[in-house]
Order: sequence, then C-alpha cells, then structure tokens
Amino acid sequence: MIVDKIKKREHGIKNKESRIDIPIGKWLKCDKCKEIVYKDDVRSNLNTCPNCGNYFRMHIGKRIELIIDEGTYKRFDLNIDTTNPLNIEEYPKKITALRDKTGLEEAVACGTGKIKGEDVVICIMDSGFLMGSMGAVVGEKITYAIEEAIKLKLPLIIFTVSGGARMQEGIISLMQMAKTTAALTKLDEAGLLYISVLTDPTYGGVTASFASLGDIILAEPKAMIGFAGPRVIEQTIGESLPEGFQTAEFLLEHGFIDKIVERKDMKETLYKLIQYHKGGEA
Repeated sequence: MIVDKIKKREHGIKNKESRIDIPIGKWLKCDKCKEIVYKDDVRSNLNTCPNCGNYFRMHIGKRIELIIDEGTYKRFDLNIDTTNPLNIEEYPKKITALRDKTGLEEAVACGTGKIKGEDVVICIMDSGFLMGSMGAVVGEKITYAIEEAIKLKLPLIIFTVSGGARMQEGIISLMQMAKTTAALTKLDEAGLLYISVLTDPTYGGVTASFASLGDIILAEPKAMIGFAGPRVIEQTIGESLPEGFQTAEFLLEHGFIDKIVERKDMKETLYKLIQYHKGGEA
C-alpha cells in the first residue's frame, strides 16, 4: 500500500543525506479503499480515486472546466449579498472565512456557456461552502438563472450538491423552495429543457424542490440522494432500511432518476440530450 511507503519525519532531526521529502497537504485518503493518494493524481483523474474509482467532491471551477467549452462561461453578476436574518453573531464571520478559503462568493455559481457548441444556462453548487446549503442568495441566484433561461430560450442545467436549506437563515431559506419551484413552472410552460444532475450528497430542501423537478434527472455513481438522512428515517419509522437505500443506484432502480452517468461521460451525455430535445441528431 502507498501508505506503507510514507515515513514520518521526526521533529528536530535533520538528515542531510536523506532525500525523503513529503510535502504537506499533497495527499488525500480515499473514504472507500482507504488508500493514501496524491492530490494531483486525483485532480488529473476527474477528482476520482486512481486506485478504486471512488468519486471525490468537485469544486465549481473544476466542474465548469469539465462541462463547459473553454472560454465560453460567463457568470451572472448579481449585486446581492448574504444577510443575517436571525442575527446569529458567528454567521457573517463564517461566510467571510469560507469566501477566503474557497474563493467562492456563495454555494452556487450561475451563468451561461456552451457544451460542444450548444448554448446553455448552467448552475453549479459546491459542497465546500456550508455544505451547499440553500439560503436566500442561493435561491435568488438559481431563480435568476431560470428566468434568464426563459428570456434567452436556452436549456437549463443544474448540478446539485447540498445538505438542504440553510438553518442560519430560518424560514427565509425554506421560502427558496417555493420560489425556485414557481420559476421552474414558468420554464416548463415555455417548453424549455431542464436537466437536473444530482451529485453526492443531495439532501433536504434542495431535493424537495428544484433538484427533483428536472425533465431529465441524472446522477453521478454512488451519489447519496434523499430528504432526511437514513439514520433519521430509521429512528422515525422504527425499521431498518434496505441495503443501498438513497444511493443513486437504488433510486434508479425505483424510478426516481433517469440515468447514472460517469463524470467522463457527463459532457457528451448532456450534449446528446440537448440535441434530442431540439429534434436533431446527436
């Protein structure tokens, strides 16, 4: 195993003859195979484990590189900022710290771009920003993107990853469920395509609103998808859940999603679906 080859350096001891140098922050542990893998190898492998193929979560910027044609992404610039409706003292500090750490303004980025030459409106959520939770800004950005898709008469694609509604914003966060759903109703009435792509994990108010309303619902392999977590459900109903409950594979078998798509095939799959909707040949 790779982990067996990594030696701990003793503090205060310098060996001029030794050439062993393990850079800090260059390694990751895979949750599935438990191997220690080199970060650069994971990044070059579409954020999947080079040893077992397990999916790591993907930053918004990396997702844009994977899906959108180079140089075509244009972000919607909305002059809105996260507020603190419940006056939680630590909340603004947390938002500021996350912006510095992730380089993101919020848990979702929305804009226009091209997929193999096809114009789309795309929204991508990021688990690194408060677990992709949906507050007022996330809801407003997604709603604006939907309205722009209607205005521009373009297909809409949303990549979801979320723990649900943002508890720090109370009822305001829950209102985003109704707002995004109402906007998607208008998109449907306009006859425009909406593809929802569920990634790991997609839970709570996001699952209960726009994530589940796609004309076509795709998911990445092994993604966990649901409303409440399995442990909460088991405690509520007092019964054990089936094996693999809430995995993308379980939901595909039971008709909740339409297809499981590997990352390497996602761009091509989205392109073909857009072509089919237009009535052309893919």
